[in-house]
Amino acid sequence: MRTKNNDYFDRIEDFIKSYYEENGLSPSMREISSGVGISCATVQRYLAEMRENGRISYNGHRSLVTEKTSVSRSDFLNVPVLGKVSCGLPKYAEENIEERINLPAALFGKGDFYILYASGDSMIEAGINDGDMLLIRVQNTAEVGDIVVALIDDEATLKRYYPDRVHGRVRLHPENRNMDDIIVKDCVIQGVAVKLIKDLN
Repeated sequence: MRTKNNDYFDRIEDFIKSYYEENGLSPSMREISSGVGISCATVQRYLAEMRENGRISYNGHRSLVTEKTSVSRSDFLNVPVLGKVSCGLPKYAEENIEERINLPAALFGKGDFYILYASGDSMIEAGINDGDMLLIRVQNTAEVGDIVVALIDDEATLKRYYPDRVHGRVRLHPENRNMDDIIVKDCVIQGVAVKLIKDLN
């Protein structure tokens, strides 16, 4: 086998780590080749030796794991941004991932999350303003008084959740004294808001 350039090992590993942190998955062979500036055949040879030496592991397309990405995976949550949710009239929640961002697990905890941007002013008295970023924990149940993403006839809205089991209905309460509650027979809980991420004025 040809003599290896030791610098390539570090460059490949660093590229895999930075790509993972930015995209939430490992790069393809072609992307490593382009990012590091060496041919795909050379990348393949280096990866094979790194795997043999225990420096990386992989078992298929985009499944490269280095020691650095292993640490990164445990330290960060890679969370999809799904667009906007209405804080006024219910609005359809597009579930197209606009981007992915890494959040420190030490601050936000473990779990399955997604991010939505608030739209409207019905939750301003809870400190949620138009354009604010909300971290939503994926779950289909909620406690009384939780701020939830509720789906009503294919339209999603962000409100406080008050089930009324006596009358067989749900009251979705806006945190804006100028707005009325939304009363529905039922709704689908798509998640519970757990964190508000915003800049201080």
